[in-house]
Amino acid sequence: QVQLVESGGALVQAGGSLRLSCAASGSIFRINAMGWYRQAPGNQRELVARIDNGARTNYAASVKGRFTISRDNAKNTVYLQMNSLKPEDTAVYYCNANVIARIYTPGQDYWGQGTQVTVSS
Repeated sequence: QVQLVESGGALVQAGGSLRLSCAASGSIFRINAMGWYRQAPGNQRELVARIDNGARTNYAASVKGRFTISRDNAKNTVYLQMNSLKPEDTAVYYCNANVIARIYTPGQDYWGQGTQVTVSS
């Protein structure tokens, strides 16, 4: 079993910055892609940013240029640096990881419990 634990969510004023972290632990042979998603009340969960194990990244158009995703493979951790935050960034942010538990087995998707980010105007 694999656990993802997020941290870093908070209340921040518009224009401010936050850094989210997500650490994976448990039965891990290799982690493929890791990513951050968010869900605001009444909305569907949407991709914010994603990074594969070759460090290739992609971002939602709404956060490009403001958010940066990175990962530390030695720590099985993914980060999301969020700058120039806007009220519309308010949401619960979820970490996702595609994890291979044992060699020659397929990857499985895991989710964190979510961390609240609130941006006040």
